[in-house]
Amino acid sequence: MRRLWSCWTTPTRSRRPPEAVVGAALAALALAACSPGAPPGVDRAELDAAVSRAIGDPNSCLLIAKAGSGKLQYRYNTHTACDRELPSCEGGGIREAAKTKLGQLLNRTAQTGAVVQLSCDSEPDGSRGVGWAAGPIAGTDLVYAAMMEGDRAFPGRMMADRLEGAFRRAKVSKAPAGTQAPASQKAP
Repeated sequence: MRRLWSCWTTPTRSRRPPEAVVGAALAALALAACSPGAPPGVDRAELDAAVSRAIGDPNSCLLIAKAGSGKLQYRYNTHTACDRELPSCEGGGIREAAKTKLGQLLNRTAQTGAVVQLSCDSEPDGSRGVGWAAGPIAGTDLVYAAMMEGDRAFPGRMMADRLEGAFRRAKVSKAPAGTQAPASQKAP
């Protein structure tokens, strides 16, 4: 005599073997470990919030690295946003302009410490623009490079000014030696 079918008596097994779940978890951890955190002594969440207020946009990116070595300390936004090749704004018109990536600007800034504040059209019809900002972060051995592209992209000079404030709010930049911190930042 056959037993009556019941979901309680039917043997089941997971469709996904445990090895696949463990493998997926390890892959996620590896990807998280590859992404840079924040500079030492800086709260990443605080820095993310400050940068988001300053230049937050799906088409913006900020990289912070050690001066000299160019070792990446922080990235705001994804690889997709940060690795786009856009007009460098250092040449003539858009057709003649050299294309560059933000990582190239960061490496150049890490080696030279040069300040960059450029902007230009990223489309021939002028419907979209790109802004580039880079330079040393006050009072630290860090440099930054930032890019914003789109129909409402900030010019490079404006990005640099807004990021300077964001770095102060997130306590990334330090008051240079010999200067006084504003009264609002002094310890009681």
